[in-house]
Amino acid sequence: MESKKSVFDILTERGFIEQTTHEEEIKKLLDEKRVTFYTGFDPTADSLHAGHFMAIMAMSHMQRAGHRPLVLVGGGTGMIGDPTDRTDMRKMMTREQVQHNADCFKKQLSQFIEFGEDKAVMVDNADWLLPLQYIPFLREYGVHFSVNRMLTADAYRSRFERGLSFLEFNYMIMQAYDFLELNRRYGCVLEMGGNDQWSNIIAGVDLLRRVDNKDAYGMTISLLTTSEGKKMGKSQAGAVWLDPNKTSPYDFFQYMRNTSDADVIKFLKLLTYLPMEEIEELAKLKDNEINKAKEILAFETTKIVHGEEEAAKAREAAKALFGGGGIDAAGIPSTEIVEADFGDEMGLIDLLEKAGLASTRSDARRNIQQGGVSVAGVKITEVNHAVKKEDFTDGTIMLQKGKKAYHLIKLV
Repeated sequence: MESKKSVFDILTERGFIEQTTHEEEIKKLLDEKRVTFYTGFDPTADSLHAGHFMAIMAMSHMQRAGHRPLVLVGGGTGMIGDPTDRTDMRKMMTREQVQHNADCFKKQLSQFIEFGEDKAVMVDNADWLLPLQYIPFLREYGVHFSVNRMLTADAYRSRFERGLSFLEFNYMIMQAYDFLELNRRYGCVLEMGGNDQWSNIIAGVDLLRRVDNKDAYGMTISLLTTSEGKKMGKSQAGAVWLDPNKTSPYDFFQYMRNTSDADVIKFLKLLTYLPMEEIEELAKLKDNEINKAKEILAFETTKIVHGEEEAAKAREAAKALFGGGGIDAAGIPSTEIVEADFGDEMGLIDLLEKAGLASTRSDARRNIQQGGVSVAGVKITEVNHAVKKEDFTDGTIMLQKGKKAYHLIKLV
């Protein structure tokens, strides 16, 4: 009888794990004990996005294997800002903004992991960072950090020439202290984070061992990138959000459906729960048959994020649009415009902006001039074109940008 795979093996074969501080010890720990681990999220927006998807799925696999996730919201560190991958300072946030964003995160994360007594817990590092006294903190913990060593970290080195504020320089110390607090409060022994957090994770492992003489471990998850090395999670319209009010289930489905041939199997491993055997079969598909794998990827990821009903609607809408079956508006993103505001007509550029099909007026103008915009199935190349009220059918009209971006305008 085949032995059950360990969660470490599952994460490895699906392509999650990038680096570990103590690989053999972590494997043994995850096999033999119920481990409390944490992953941090910056509360800089009121929604998580596709770039977070990978870390969230890794947490989900860990919980399914019996381990306990701590979701750390950086209410304290978020008021400083992580310099990682930044060329400027982050905007300062109020406690009210942080709390609102944390509430939104918890609602979204509940689609992936289970919160509750003895299950996943959401914590805010503001609870212990904001009450800290500066001099006692420096005396107790600052002594354990070498400035020379900190400056070798990628997060700081990349900012050093452009200017790194002392405020941001504190970020690594704050994150390391988080690990110490989470160990003392919850028995947390493992930090999981994106590969760009490696230096911060090492600092936390080192601090816990130095100060409390406790074993601690770190593991980084590969950043979600395409075969071209670009971070996943951006579309022409901007970030691909997990909030259906920011990125509709249909748009999310289409974003995943448009994954390149080179990335579809990788993303099936990382972003779905499909068995590896099934994914390996899909990997055998060639040429146009790969579209089947893309459709499965789009459906499975949309189901995980938005639920099976919304995923089915998005799939049917896509089939109707691209399979010659006419327009099924149920799963297509739409915008309502009050008739009085629309009047007798409205400029196409204004409509494209309202529909989110153009980021700026110049973007809308360029798309029209290049023949990339259609109204009710008719290509429009005149930038001053006005859509008239009589052009609508039963109070609706379909806008299309490019081959696959559709948006329904409804007069109410």
